[in-house]
Amino acid sequence: MTSYRNEKDSLGPLKVPSDAYYGVQTARAVANFPISGIRAYPTLVMAYVHMKRAAATVNVELGMLDRRRADAIIKAADWINKEIERLVKHDPEGLNRADHIIDQWVLDIYQAGAGTSFNMNTNEVIANLANERFGKSPEEKARGSYSFVHPNDHVNMAQSTNDTMPTGIRLSNIMQLPRLLAALDLLEEELRDRGKEFKNIITTGRTHLQDATPITLGQVFTAFADCLVKARARIVEASEHLKVIGLGGTAVGTGMNSDPRFAKKVASQLGKQIGVNITSAKNIVEMHNSMADPLHFSHALRGLAVDLTRIANDLRLLSSGPTSGIGEINLPPVQPGSSIMPGKVNPVMLEMFNMVNYQVIGLDTAVMECAQAGQYQLNVMMPMIAWDLLHMQTILTNSMTVVAERCIRGITANPERCRKYFEASMGLATVLNPVIGYMNAAEIVKTATKKGTPIMDELRAAVDADGNPVLTDVEMKKVFKPERLTKPGSLKLDKPSKRKR
Repeated sequence: MTSYRNEKDSLGPLKVPSDAYYGVQTARAVANFPISGIRAYPTLVMAYVHMKRAAATVNVELGMLDRRRADAIIKAADWINKEIERLVKHDPEGLNRADHIIDQWVLDIYQAGAGTSFNMNTNEVIANLANERFGKSPEEKARGSYSFVHPNDHVNMAQSTNDTMPTGIRLSNIMQLPRLLAALDLLEEELRDRGKEFKNIITTGRTHLQDATPITLGQVFTAFADCLVKARARIVEASEHLKVIGLGGTAVGTGMNSDPRFAKKVASQLGKQIGVNITSAKNIVEMHNSMADPLHFSHALRGLAVDLTRIANDLRLLSSGPTSGIGEINLPPVQPGSSIMPGKVNPVMLEMFNMVNYQVIGLDTAVMECAQAGQYQLNVMMPMIAWDLLHMQTILTNSMTVVAERCIRGITANPERCRKYFEASMGLATVLNPVIGYMNAAEIVKTATKKGTPIMDELRAAVDADGNPVLTDVEMKKVFKPERLTKPGSLKLDKPSKRKR
Protein backbone atom coordinates (compact mmCIF):
# COMPACT_ATOMS: atom_id res chain seq x y z
CA MET A 1 0.00 0.00 0.00
CA THR A 2 1.44 3.38 -1.07
CA SER A 3 2.27 5.83 1.70
CA TYR A 4 2.43 9.57 1.20
CA ARG A 5 4.17 12.65 2.55
CA ASN A 6 2.71 16.13 2.54
CA GLU A 7 4.34 18.87 0.47
CA LYS A 8 3.27 22.41 -0.22
CA ASP A 9 3.73 24.80 -3.15
CA SER A 10 2.20 28.15 -4.07
CA LEU A 11 -1.15 26.46 -4.80
CA GLY A 12 -1.30 24.76 -1.43
CA PRO A 13 -0.62 21.31 0.07
CA LEU A 14 -0.58 18.03 -1.87
CA LYS A 15 0.21 14.42 -1.09
CA VAL A 16 3.35 13.01 -2.75
CA PRO A 17 4.39 9.32 -2.63
CA SER A 18 6.75 8.91 0.30
CA ASP A 19 9.41 7.08 -1.69
CA ALA A 20 9.44 9.59 -4.58
CA TYR A 21 12.45 11.80 -5.20
CA TYR A 22 10.24 14.16 -7.18
CA GLY A 23 8.08 16.64 -5.30
CA VAL A 24 4.83 18.55 -5.23
CA GLN A 25 5.10 20.41 -8.54
CA THR A 26 5.88 17.21 -10.40
CA ALA A 27 3.02 15.42 -8.65
CA ARG A 28 0.58 18.09 -9.84
CA ALA A 29 1.78 17.68 -13.42
CA VAL A 30 1.43 13.88 -13.24
CA ALA A 31 -2.20 14.34 -12.24
CA ASN A 32 -2.81 16.96 -14.91
CA PHE A 33 -1.31 15.17 -17.90
CA PRO A 34 -2.12 11.43 -18.12
CA ILE A 35 -1.93 11.61 -21.93
CA SER A 36 0.29 9.10 -23.71
CA GLY A 37 2.23 7.15 -21.12
CA ILE A 38 5.43 8.14 -22.98
CA ARG A 39 8.19 9.73 -20.95
CA ALA A 40 11.24 11.78 -21.85
CA TYR A 41 14.28 10.17 -23.40
CA PRO A 42 17.14 9.55 -20.92
CA THR A 43 19.40 11.80 -23.00
CA LEU A 44 17.19 14.81 -22.25
CA VAL A 45 17.28 13.97 -18.55
CA MET A 46 21.07 13.72 -18.67
CA ALA A 47 21.32 17.05 -20.49
CA TYR A 48 19.20 18.68 -17.79
CA VAL A 49 21.23 17.15 -14.98
CA HIS A 50 24.39 18.41 -16.67
CA MET A 51 22.90 21.91 -16.71
CA LYS A 52 22.09 21.80 -13.00
CA ARG A 53 25.60 20.58 -12.21
CA ALA A 54 27.21 23.26 -14.37
CA ALA A 55 25.02 25.98 -12.85
CA ALA A 56 25.96 24.96 -9.30
CA THR A 57 29.65 24.87 -10.26
CA VAL A 58 29.53 28.39 -11.73
CA ASN A 59 27.27 29.87 -9.04
CA VAL A 60 29.63 28.83 -6.24
CA GLU A 61 32.56 30.23 -8.24
CA LEU A 62 30.72 33.54 -8.59
CA GLY A 63 29.84 33.64 -4.89
CA MET A 64 26.10 33.20 -5.50
CA LEU A 65 25.83 29.76 -3.86
CA ASP A 66 27.57 28.41 -0.75
CA ARG A 67 30.07 25.58 -1.15
CA ARG A 68 28.21 23.01 0.93
CA ARG A 69 24.99 23.23 -1.09
CA ALA A 70 26.89 23.43 -4.38
CA ASP A 71 28.87 20.27 -3.57
CA ALA A 72 25.67 18.43 -2.63
CA ILE A 73 24.05 19.38 -5.96
CA ILE A 74 27.17 18.50 -7.97
CA LYS A 75 27.61 15.11 -6.31
CA ALA A 76 23.92 14.27 -6.66
CA ALA A 77 24.04 15.24 -10.34
CA ASP A 78 27.16 13.16 -10.93
CA TRP A 79 25.59 10.11 -9.33
CA ILE A 80 22.39 10.48 -11.36
CA ASN A 81 24.17 10.79 -14.69
CA LYS A 82 26.50 7.90 -13.89
CA GLU A 83 23.48 5.70 -13.18
CA ILE A 84 21.66 6.84 -16.33
CA GLU A 85 24.79 6.21 -18.44
CA ARG A 86 24.80 2.63 -17.15
CA LEU A 87 21.16 2.27 -18.19
CA VAL A 88 21.68 3.84 -21.61
CA LYS A 89 24.61 1.53 -22.32
CA HIS A 90 22.28 -1.47 -22.18
CA ASP A 91 18.94 0.21 -22.96
CA PRO A 92 19.45 3.41 -24.99
CA GLU A 93 15.78 4.35 -25.03
CA GLY A 94 15.31 3.75 -21.30
CA LEU A 95 12.38 1.39 -21.80
CA ASN A 96 13.31 -0.73 -18.79
CA ARG A 97 13.09 2.12 -16.33
CA ALA A 98 11.58 0.44 -13.28
CA ASP A 99 13.60 0.62 -10.06
CA HIS A 100 16.09 2.97 -11.68
CA ILE A 101 16.66 6.64 -10.88
CA ILE A 102 15.44 7.53 -14.39
CA ASP A 103 12.01 6.34 -13.29
CA GLN A 104 11.77 9.45 -11.11
CA TRP A 105 11.24 11.52 -14.26
CA VAL A 106 7.57 10.63 -14.38
CA LEU A 107 6.04 13.22 -16.69
CA ASP A 108 4.22 12.53 -19.91
CA ILE A 109 5.87 14.11 -22.98
CA TYR A 110 2.62 16.04 -23.52
CA GLN A 111 2.69 18.49 -20.64
CA ALA A 112 2.57 22.15 -19.64
CA GLY A 113 3.99 24.58 -22.18
CA ALA A 114 7.73 25.32 -22.36
CA GLY A 115 8.60 22.40 -20.04
CA THR A 116 8.19 24.00 -16.61
CA SER A 117 7.02 20.69 -15.17
CA PHE A 118 10.04 18.86 -16.57
CA ASN A 119 12.44 21.50 -15.25
CA MET A 120 10.86 21.24 -11.80
CA ASN A 121 10.89 17.45 -11.95
CA THR A 122 14.68 17.67 -12.41
CA ASN A 123 15.09 20.32 -9.71
CA GLU A 124 13.08 18.28 -7.20
CA VAL A 125 14.84 14.97 -7.84
CA ILE A 126 18.28 16.54 -7.50
CA ALA A 127 17.26 18.48 -4.39
CA ASN A 128 15.77 15.47 -2.62
CA LEU A 129 18.71 13.24 -3.52
CA ALA A 130 21.22 15.89 -2.41
CA ASN A 131 19.36 16.38 0.87
CA GLU A 132 19.06 12.65 1.57
CA ARG A 133 22.72 11.95 0.88
CA PHE A 134 24.43 15.07 2.17
CA GLY A 135 22.05 16.61 4.69
CA LYS A 136 23.33 16.59 8.28
CA SER A 137 20.17 16.49 10.37
CA PRO A 138 17.06 14.30 10.01
CA GLU A 139 15.16 17.41 8.91
CA GLU A 140 17.72 18.18 6.18
CA LYS A 141 17.70 14.57 5.00
CA ALA A 142 13.92 14.17 4.83
CA ARG A 143 12.46 14.01 1.33
CA GLY A 144 10.23 16.98 0.67
CA SER A 145 11.61 19.18 3.45
CA TYR A 146 14.09 21.18 1.32
CA SER A 147 15.52 22.90 4.37
CA PHE A 148 19.04 22.28 3.05
CA VAL A 149 18.87 22.22 -0.78
CA HIS A 150 15.76 23.80 -2.28
CA PRO A 151 14.61 22.94 -5.86
CA ASN A 152 13.93 26.56 -6.85
CA ASP A 153 16.32 28.57 -4.72
CA HIS A 154 19.43 26.44 -5.17
CA VAL A 155 19.14 23.82 -7.95
CA ASN A 156 17.39 26.30 -10.27
CA MET A 157 19.56 29.27 -9.30
CA ALA A 158 20.22 31.70 -12.20
CA GLN A 159 18.03 29.59 -14.48
CA SER A 160 14.50 29.38 -15.79
CA THR A 161 12.54 26.78 -17.72
CA ASN A 162 12.71 29.29 -20.55
CA ASP A 163 16.47 29.00 -20.93
CA THR A 164 16.99 25.42 -19.70
CA MET A 165 14.57 23.77 -22.14
CA PRO A 166 16.06 25.37 -25.29
CA THR A 167 19.48 24.40 -23.98
CA GLY A 168 18.29 20.92 -23.10
CA ILE A 169 17.04 20.41 -26.66
CA ARG A 170 20.42 21.40 -28.02
CA LEU A 171 22.60 19.47 -25.58
CA SER A 172 20.59 16.25 -25.68
CA ASN A 173 20.71 16.07 -29.47
CA ILE A 174 24.44 16.78 -29.51
CA MET A 175 24.93 14.03 -26.93
CA GLN A 176 22.86 11.53 -28.89
CA LEU A 177 24.32 12.38 -32.30
CA PRO A 178 27.41 10.09 -32.15
CA ARG A 179 25.16 7.01 -32.11
CA LEU A 180 23.29 8.23 -35.19
CA LEU A 181 26.50 8.99 -37.07
CA ALA A 182 27.96 5.58 -36.19
CA ALA A 183 24.86 3.86 -37.57
CA LEU A 184 24.94 6.03 -40.69
CA ASP A 185 28.61 5.20 -41.22
CA LEU A 186 27.87 1.49 -40.88
CA LEU A 187 25.08 1.64 -43.46
CA GLU A 188 27.21 3.65 -45.88
CA GLU A 189 30.08 1.17 -45.47
CA GLU A 190 27.85 -1.84 -46.22
CA LEU A 191 26.41 -0.17 -49.32
CA ARG A 192 29.90 0.73 -50.51
CA ASP A 193 31.07 -2.85 -49.97
CA ARG A 194 28.23 -4.12 -52.16
CA GLY A 195 29.22 -1.50 -54.73
CA LYS A 196 32.74 -2.94 -54.87
CA GLU A 197 31.43 -6.49 -54.97
CA PHE A 198 29.06 -5.78 -57.87
CA LYS A 199 31.34 -3.43 -59.84
CA ASN A 200 31.58 -5.73 -62.88
CA ILE A 201 27.90 -6.71 -63.07
CA ILE A 202 26.31 -4.77 -65.91
CA THR A 203 22.57 -4.22 -66.19
CA THR A 204 20.22 -1.66 -67.65
CA GLY A 205 19.60 1.71 -66.08
CA ARG A 206 16.01 2.85 -65.69
CA THR A 207 14.48 6.32 -65.99
CA HIS A 208 10.73 7.07 -65.89
CA LEU A 209 10.45 3.37 -64.87
CA GLN A 210 11.52 2.56 -68.44
CA ASP A 211 14.73 1.08 -69.85
CA ALA A 212 17.61 3.52 -70.13
CA THR A 213 21.33 3.28 -70.85
CA PRO A 214 23.60 0.64 -69.25
CA ILE A 215 24.93 0.88 -65.72
CA THR A 216 26.72 -1.49 -63.40
CA LEU A 217 25.09 -2.76 -60.25
CA GLY A 218 28.20 -1.52 -58.48
CA GLN A 219 27.53 2.02 -59.65
CA VAL A 220 23.99 1.79 -58.29
CA PHE A 221 25.17 0.80 -54.81
CA THR A 222 28.08 3.24 -54.78
CA ALA A 223 25.65 6.05 -55.60
CA PHE A 224 23.54 4.99 -52.60
CA ALA A 225 26.62 5.13 -50.38
CA ASP A 226 27.76 8.52 -51.64
CA CYS A 227 24.38 10.15 -51.09
CA LEU A 228 24.60 9.09 -47.43
CA VAL A 229 27.99 10.77 -47.15
CA LYS A 230 26.36 14.02 -48.22
CA ALA A 231 23.42 13.50 -45.85
CA ARG A 232 25.89 12.97 -43.01
CA ALA A 233 27.68 16.23 -43.82
CA ARG A 234 24.38 18.14 -43.73
CA ILE A 235 23.50 16.67 -40.33
CA VAL A 236 26.92 17.49 -38.87
CA GLU A 237 26.69 21.05 -40.23
CA ALA A 238 23.24 21.51 -38.70
CA SER A 239 24.42 20.13 -35.35
CA GLU A 240 27.12 22.80 -35.11
CA HIS A 241 24.40 25.43 -34.58
CA LEU A 242 23.14 23.46 -31.55
CA LYS A 243 26.42 24.10 -29.75
CA VAL A 244 25.47 27.75 -29.19
CA ILE A 245 23.20 28.06 -26.13
CA GLY A 246 21.18 30.67 -24.25
CA LEU A 247 21.49 29.31 -20.71
CA GLY A 248 21.71 32.29 -18.35
CA GLY A 249 19.01 34.26 -20.09
CA THR A 250 16.54 33.21 -17.36
CA ALA A 251 12.93 34.28 -18.00
CA VAL A 252 13.01 36.35 -21.20
CA GLY A 253 16.65 36.28 -22.25
CA THR A 254 17.79 39.37 -20.37
CA GLY A 255 19.58 37.42 -17.63
CA MET A 256 17.62 38.79 -14.68
CA ASN A 257 18.62 37.09 -11.38
CA SER A 258 21.89 35.78 -12.81
CA ASP A 259 25.41 37.13 -12.50
CA PRO A 260 26.50 38.99 -15.67
CA ARG A 261 29.33 36.48 -16.05
CA PHE A 262 27.12 33.43 -15.59
CA ALA A 263 26.06 32.80 -19.21
CA LYS A 264 29.56 32.54 -20.68
CA LYS A 265 30.95 30.63 -17.73
CA VAL A 266 28.13 28.09 -17.64
CA ALA A 267 28.51 27.45 -21.38
CA SER A 268 32.21 26.79 -20.90
CA GLN A 269 31.51 24.52 -17.94
CA LEU A 270 28.93 22.53 -19.91
CA GLY A 271 31.46 22.09 -22.69
CA LYS A 272 33.93 20.59 -20.23
CA GLN A 273 31.30 18.24 -18.84
CA ILE A 274 30.04 16.80 -22.11
CA GLY A 275 33.30 17.09 -24.07
CA VAL A 276 32.04 19.45 -26.77
CA ASN A 277 32.84 23.11 -27.42
CA ILE A 278 29.75 24.96 -26.15
CA THR A 279 29.46 28.74 -26.44
CA SER A 280 26.99 31.34 -25.21
CA ALA A 281 24.85 33.11 -27.81
CA LYS A 282 25.56 36.75 -28.66
CA ASN A 283 21.83 37.52 -28.41
CA ILE A 284 20.18 35.32 -25.81
CA VAL A 285 16.78 36.98 -26.23
CA GLU A 286 16.71 35.56 -29.76
CA MET A 287 17.54 32.10 -28.43
CA HIS A 288 14.49 32.05 -26.15
CA ASN A 289 11.94 32.29 -28.90
CA SER A 290 13.57 31.06 -32.08
CA MET A 291 13.65 27.32 -32.70
CA ALA A 292 15.34 27.83 -36.09
CA ASP A 293 18.46 25.88 -35.12
CA PRO A 294 16.60 22.78 -33.88
CA LEU A 295 14.38 23.06 -36.95
CA HIS A 296 17.45 23.17 -39.21
CA PHE A 297 18.71 20.01 -37.51
CA SER A 298 15.28 18.41 -37.90
CA HIS A 299 15.28 19.18 -41.62
CA ALA A 300 18.71 17.56 -41.96
CA LEU A 301 17.35 14.39 -40.34
CA ARG A 302 14.35 14.55 -42.67
CA GLY A 303 16.69 14.85 -45.64
CA LEU A 304 18.42 11.66 -44.56
CA ALA A 305 15.05 9.93 -44.18
CA VAL A 306 14.03 10.97 -47.69
CA ASP A 307 17.21 9.48 -49.16
CA LEU A 308 16.84 6.33 -47.09
CA THR A 309 13.25 5.90 -48.27
CA ARG A 310 14.34 6.21 -51.89
CA ILE A 311 17.11 3.65 -51.36
CA ALA A 312 14.75 1.23 -49.63
CA ASN A 313 12.22 1.54 -52.44
CA ASP A 314 14.86 0.90 -55.11
CA LEU A 315 16.15 -2.15 -53.25
CA ARG A 316 12.64 -3.54 -52.90
CA LEU A 317 12.05 -3.11 -56.63
CA LEU A 318 15.42 -4.57 -57.61
CA SER A 319 14.74 -7.63 -55.45
CA SER A 320 11.12 -8.07 -56.56
CA GLY A 321 10.15 -11.56 -57.71
CA PRO A 322 11.49 -14.14 -57.45
CA THR A 323 9.85 -15.17 -60.76
CA SER A 324 7.64 -12.26 -61.81
CA GLY A 325 9.66 -9.24 -60.71
CA ILE A 326 12.95 -7.59 -61.59
CA GLY A 327 15.06 -9.91 -59.46
CA GLU A 328 18.48 -8.34 -60.05
CA ILE A 329 19.42 -8.79 -56.39
CA ASN A 330 18.49 -11.15 -53.56
CA LEU A 331 17.77 -9.86 -50.07
CA PRO A 332 18.70 -12.17 -47.21
CA PRO A 333 15.61 -13.98 -45.86
CA VAL A 334 15.07 -13.09 -42.21
CA GLN A 335 11.56 -14.43 -41.52
CA PRO A 336 8.62 -16.10 -43.27
CA GLY A 337 6.63 -13.62 -45.32
CA SER A 338 3.13 -15.00 -45.23
CA SER A 339 0.73 -16.75 -42.89
CA ILE A 340 -1.02 -18.47 -45.82
CA MET A 341 1.50 -18.73 -48.69
CA PRO A 342 4.18 -21.31 -47.89
CA GLY A 343 7.75 -20.35 -48.72
CA LYS A 344 6.98 -16.68 -49.35
CA VAL A 345 9.72 -14.31 -48.18
CA ASN A 346 9.12 -10.55 -48.06
CA PRO A 347 11.54 -7.58 -47.88
CA VAL A 348 10.55 -7.01 -44.26
CA MET A 349 13.65 -5.10 -43.18
CA LEU A 350 13.13 -2.54 -45.94
CA GLU A 351 9.40 -2.33 -45.26
CA MET A 352 10.21 -1.48 -41.66
CA PHE A 353 12.78 1.03 -42.94
CA ASN A 354 10.13 2.79 -45.01
CA MET A 355 7.82 3.07 -42.01
CA VAL A 356 10.58 4.57 -39.88
CA ASN A 357 11.50 7.11 -42.53
CA TYR A 358 7.88 8.13 -43.09
CA GLN A 359 7.61 8.63 -39.32
CA VAL A 360 10.73 10.82 -39.33
CA ILE A 361 9.29 12.95 -42.13
CA GLY A 362 6.08 13.34 -40.13
CA LEU A 363 7.97 14.28 -36.97
CA ASP A 364 9.89 16.92 -38.90
CA THR A 365 6.55 18.42 -39.92
CA ALA A 366 5.52 18.47 -36.26
CA VAL A 367 8.79 20.18 -35.29
CA MET A 368 8.20 22.78 -38.00
CA GLU A 369 4.70 23.51 -36.72
CA CYS A 370 5.97 23.75 -33.15
CA ALA A 371 8.85 26.01 -34.18
CA GLN A 372 6.52 28.58 -35.76
CA ALA A 373 4.27 28.56 -32.68
CA GLY A 374 6.50 30.74 -30.48
CA GLN A 375 5.16 34.04 -29.27
CA TYR A 376 7.22 36.99 -28.05
CA GLN A 377 10.07 35.75 -25.82
CA LEU A 378 9.09 32.07 -25.54
CA ASN A 379 8.14 29.01 -27.52
CA VAL A 380 5.81 26.96 -25.36
CA MET A 381 5.93 23.92 -27.67
CA MET A 382 9.51 23.03 -26.70
CA PRO A 383 8.73 19.75 -24.86
CA MET A 384 7.32 18.37 -28.11
CA ILE A 385 10.34 19.56 -30.11
CA ALA A 386 12.65 17.93 -27.56
CA TRP A 387 10.96 14.52 -27.80
CA ASP A 388 10.44 14.60 -31.56
CA LEU A 389 14.09 15.30 -32.35
CA LEU A 390 15.39 12.62 -30.01
CA HIS A 391 12.82 10.16 -31.31
CA MET A 392 13.87 10.92 -34.87
CA GLN A 393 17.49 10.24 -33.98
CA THR A 394 16.60 7.08 -32.07
CA ILE A 395 14.52 5.35 -34.72
CA LEU A 396 16.91 6.37 -37.50
CA THR A 397 19.85 5.02 -35.50
CA ASN A 398 18.21 1.71 -34.67
CA SER A 399 16.75 1.11 -38.11
CA MET A 400 19.95 1.96 -40.00
CA THR A 401 21.89 -0.41 -37.77
CA VAL A 402 19.62 -3.43 -38.28
CA VAL A 403 19.14 -2.75 -42.00
CA ALA A 404 22.92 -2.58 -42.47
CA GLU A 405 23.54 -5.77 -40.50
CA ARG A 406 20.51 -7.88 -41.42
CA CYS A 407 19.81 -6.72 -44.96
CA ILE A 408 22.49 -4.84 -46.90
CA ARG A 409 25.35 -7.03 -45.67
CA GLY A 410 23.67 -10.16 -47.03
CA ILE A 411 22.55 -8.89 -50.46
CA THR A 412 23.66 -11.01 -53.40
CA ALA A 413 23.36 -10.31 -57.12
CA ASN A 414 21.91 -12.30 -60.03
CA PRO A 415 24.49 -11.54 -62.75
CA GLU A 416 22.77 -13.56 -65.49
CA ARG A 417 19.49 -11.76 -65.03
CA CYS A 418 21.28 -8.42 -64.99
CA ARG A 419 23.06 -9.35 -68.23
CA LYS A 420 19.76 -10.36 -69.80
CA TYR A 421 18.24 -6.97 -69.01
CA PHE A 422 21.34 -5.26 -70.39
CA GLU A 423 21.18 -7.12 -73.70
CA ALA A 424 17.42 -6.70 -74.11
CA SER A 425 17.22 -3.04 -73.10
CA MET A 426 15.93 -0.54 -75.63
CA GLY A 427 18.28 1.89 -73.95
CA LEU A 428 21.12 0.25 -75.85
CA ALA A 429 19.97 2.19 -78.90
CA THR A 430 21.52 5.28 -77.30
CA VAL A 431 24.90 3.57 -77.65
CA LEU A 432 24.33 3.47 -81.43
CA ASN A 433 23.80 7.23 -81.83
CA PRO A 434 27.47 8.10 -82.49
CA VAL A 435 27.94 4.85 -84.46
CA ILE A 436 25.02 4.67 -86.94
CA GLY A 437 23.12 7.89 -86.16
CA TYR A 438 20.03 8.71 -84.13
CA MET A 439 17.43 8.00 -86.87
CA ASN A 440 18.95 4.66 -87.83
CA ALA A 441 19.11 3.66 -84.18
CA ALA A 442 15.46 4.69 -83.77
CA GLU A 443 14.51 2.38 -86.64
CA ILE A 444 16.19 -0.54 -84.93
CA VAL A 445 14.34 0.22 -81.68
CA LYS A 446 11.03 0.41 -83.57
CA THR A 447 11.65 -2.94 -85.25
CA ALA A 448 12.80 -4.62 -82.03
CA THR A 449 9.80 -3.31 -80.14
CA LYS A 450 7.37 -4.41 -82.83
CA LYS A 451 8.86 -7.91 -83.15
CA GLY A 452 9.64 -8.29 -79.45
CA THR A 453 13.26 -9.13 -80.18
CA PRO A 454 16.43 -7.89 -78.47
CA ILE A 455 18.11 -4.85 -79.99
CA MET A 456 21.32 -6.84 -80.30
CA ASP A 457 19.58 -9.35 -82.62
CA GLU A 458 18.16 -6.61 -84.84
CA LEU A 459 21.52 -4.91 -85.01
CA ARG A 460 23.22 -8.12 -86.12
CA ALA A 461 20.65 -8.42 -88.90
CA ALA A 462 21.08 -4.85 -90.14
CA VAL A 463 23.02 -4.31 -93.39
CA ASP A 464 24.29 -1.21 -95.18
CA ALA A 465 23.62 -0.09 -98.80
CA ASP A 466 26.11 -2.62 -100.08
CA GLY A 467 24.56 -5.49 -98.18
CA ASN A 468 27.32 -5.62 -95.61
CA PRO A 469 26.63 -5.81 -91.86
CA VAL A 470 26.14 -2.38 -90.30
CA LEU A 471 28.41 -3.59 -87.54
CA THR A 472 30.70 -6.59 -87.63
CA ASP A 473 30.96 -8.93 -84.67
CA VAL A 474 34.28 -7.33 -83.78
CA GLU A 475 32.76 -3.86 -83.93
CA MET A 476 29.77 -4.94 -81.85
CA LYS A 477 32.04 -6.34 -79.16
CA LYS A 478 33.93 -3.07 -79.13
CA VAL A 479 30.79 -0.93 -79.02
CA PHE A 480 29.05 -2.99 -76.37
CA LYS A 481 32.01 -3.61 -74.09
CA PRO A 482 30.56 -3.14 -70.54
CA GLU A 483 33.42 -0.98 -69.24
CA ARG A 484 33.05 1.29 -72.25
CA LEU A 485 29.31 1.70 -71.83
CA THR A 486 29.35 2.79 -68.19
CA LYS A 487 32.02 5.48 -68.29
CA PRO A 488 32.40 8.84 -70.08
CA GLY A 489 34.06 8.74 -73.49
CA SER A 490 33.33 8.58 -77.21
CA LEU A 491 31.81 5.37 -78.57
CA LYS A 492 32.38 6.46 -82.18
CA LEU A 493 34.05 3.93 -84.48
CA ASP A 494 36.77 4.78 -87.00
CA LYS A 495 34.40 4.54 -89.99
CA PRO A 496 30.68 5.44 -90.08
CA SER A 497 28.23 2.87 -91.41
CA LYS A 498 24.95 3.31 -93.28
CA ARG A 499 22.10 1.03 -92.46
CA LYS A 500 19.73 -0.59 -94.92
CA ARG A 501 16.89 -2.98 -94.18
